[in-house]
Amino acid sequence: MSTLLDGRTCLVTGASRGIGRGIAEELGRRGANVAVNYRSSEGEAYDVAETIEEEGGRAVPVQANVADLEAVERMHEQVQEAFGSVEVLVNNAGITVDRKFENMTREDWDRVVDVNLGGLFNCTKVCFEDIREAYEGRLINISSVVGQQGNYGQANYAATKSAMFGFTRTVALELAREGSTANCVAPGFVLTDMLKDVPERVQEGILERIPLERFAEVEDVVGVVRFVASEESSYMTGQVLGVNGGMEW
Repeated sequence: MSTLLDGRTCLVTGASRGIGRGIAEELGRRGANVAVNYRSSEGEAYDVAETIEEEGGRAVPVQANVADLEAVERMHEQVQEAFGSVEVLVNNAGITVDRKFENMTREDWDRVVDVNLGGLFNCTKVCFEDIREAYEGRLINISSVVGQQGNYGQANYAATKSAMFGFTRTVALELAREGSTANCVAPGFVLTDMLKDVPERVQEGILERIPLERFAEVEDVVGVVRFVASEESSYMTGQVLGVNGGMEW
């Protein structure tokens, strides 16, 4: 297996399942030291860390609600104690609270904003100096095609995923002088537990909008993140990479 990320310290938020799990395991396969963040899925996070170590990598589960700045600061200290400074941060953690806007409450709005954008701020803020001072540090934010197109019943989620684009671009400009980068990966609809909960008739409607006529596999997204995390992407920053089967470009 390639050692593209040999010895690099990577923190992946929301890494106990779905896309986050796939990213964490792949970075581990490529030689990275992986901090596997989770909020409440402790058993799953330990499974991810165990899988990475069984395949010859190094990993540590780290608990934190990314919406809680103090918890994120404690998590950062744990990662530094285990592996040193964070060289690659993957902001993947996110939630949905879906409801038509006319029925959406301020609590519905705030819950999604606090995790998806508050967590983005907290984790990037705490790791910013590490990334800036690293040799070709990497900030990778996981957004969504929903941030580009909108989606029925997801005004709160779409707003947070769209906001990631401007955040990523701005931080990219601020990191560029030191040679570190910030990029955004915007997946389409991926075969995870979140999509499986969507009614079949809705899934069929989504498929009709995808030129490649299939949902993404987790591996489709993971491969792009691996590239962005590696030195091979060193001349790319401030970009939004769509992995959406042709839905948006």
